[in-house]
Amino acid sequence: MVSDQAPEISVVLPAHNEVSLLGSTVTNLITGLGRRRLDFEVVIVENGSTDGTLRLARLLAAQLPELRVLALPVANYGAALRAGLASARGRYVVDFDVDYYELAFLDHALDLLRAGRTSLVVASKRAPGSKDRRPLRRRLLTLAFSSASRRLLGMAVSDAHGMKALHRVLLEPIADACVTRGSLYDVELVVRAERAHLGVEEVPAVVAERRPPRSALWRRSLESLVGLVRLRLVLGPATEGRPSSPPLRRSARATRPLMPRAAVLKTRAGAAIRRLPEPFRRAARSRGGGGGAGC
Repeated sequence: MVSDQAPEISVVLPAHNEVSLLGSTVTNLITGLGRRRLDFEVVIVENGSTDGTLRLARLLAAQLPELRVLALPVANYGAALRAGLASARGRYVVDFDVDYYELAFLDHALDLLRAGRTSLVVASKRAPGSKDRRPLRRRLLTLAFSSASRRLLGMAVSDAHGMKALHRVLLEPIADACVTRGSLYDVELVVRAERAHLGVEEVPAVVAERRPPRSALWRRSLESLVGLVRLRLVLGPATEGRPSSPPLRRSARATRPLMPRAAVLKTRAGAAIRRLPEPFRRAARSRGGGGGAGC
C-alpha cells in the first residue's frame, strides 16, 4: 500500500548484479507487505551493476508505485545501504538483501519497534533459535567473523551482517557518523548504536544459501579481518556501558489469510513482470518462489 504521505515502513534493497533474482524478490516483498496491510515503500539501490539490474529495476518501478530506484555508479554495499537509509521516508526502515529476506523477521521487528522496546533489531544467524542452512564453511566464517567483531570492537550482538530494522529518526545521527562505506558499514552502524545506548536487540534468523558466494571465502575472510582492524582504529576500544538487550526467541505466529489487497498487489506485480522484455522476464521467473521465507 502506498500513499502521498510518508509511509510507515521503508524497505531498502541494495542490488549489485541481481538481474536473476530481483524480479522474484520484488514480487514476493510487495505481495507480502500488501498481505500485512502495511503502508510501505521499497527502495532499490542499484550500485555498479553490469548485467542489466538497473534497467530491470527501472522497468519494475514504472509498473509498481510502491517501488523507487536509486543508482550509484560504483559497486559498494555500504554506500548503497547508506544512500538507501538517507532516502528512506518511512518511520521504520528495514534492510534486506535481494537474496536474503524474511518477512517473518519484519513482523517480529515491527512489534519490538512499535512497542518502544528498542531502536535497532538485528537478525542473527547465531542467536538461540536461529536456523542456518548454509554450507558448513560459511557457518564457520560467520562464527569467526562474529568472534573477531566481539573481540576487536566489543560488539554485544552475535551477528551484525544481514537483515536489520531500525527507527529512522533515532538512527539517522548514527548512520551519518559512520565512515565505513564497504561491506562493514552495517557492523559500524550496529557498534555505534550499541555504544550510544540506543537499544539494540537481536532475534533469531532463518537463512539458506540461494547462490554460491561471488568471491573466494579466503579472500572475503582476509578483507573482513583487515576491515575490522581498521574499524577498531576508527572507533577505538569498547567502553563500559549498558549492555544491549538479550536475544529473543521468535514467537509462534499464525498464518494470516490472504487479504484482497494482497491479491491485487500479487496480480499487479505479476503483470509487471509479464510486461518486461523477454530476457528480463525469463530472469525474473527463473528464481521465482524463493527468498528467505518470502511471504
